[in-house]
Amino acid sequence: MGQQIEIVTSTVAGDVLVVDTDRSITGQDGMTFASAADANAGDSFPARLAARLFEAIDDTAHVFVASNTVVVRRTGIWDAATVAAAEGVISSFFVFYRDETPVP
Repeated sequence: MGQQIEIVTSTVAGDVLVVDTDRSITGQDGMTFASAADANAGDSFPARLAARLFEAIDDTAHVFVASNTVVVRRTGIWDAATVAAAEGVISSFFVFYRDETPVP
């Protein structure tokens, strides 16, 4: 149930990853999270997404979510595997369970 979020673009600028998606996650007001504890204190969709990013991506220092854009800052470098991991967390955010039926 749920539908994957399509990643439109991902851009790395220094220690920041900016991910633009095809789906709004917040309204026009953005939400910012400075730590996993900060994200876990909330129950909104942006808070839940931030909590997943803090958990999945080592050295995450800050998450900002505004409309269809997710910005993640970390103290480590963004290599291809780390970018792919962040994109995976974001793209599967609205998927609540996966169909385990084998494809013929």
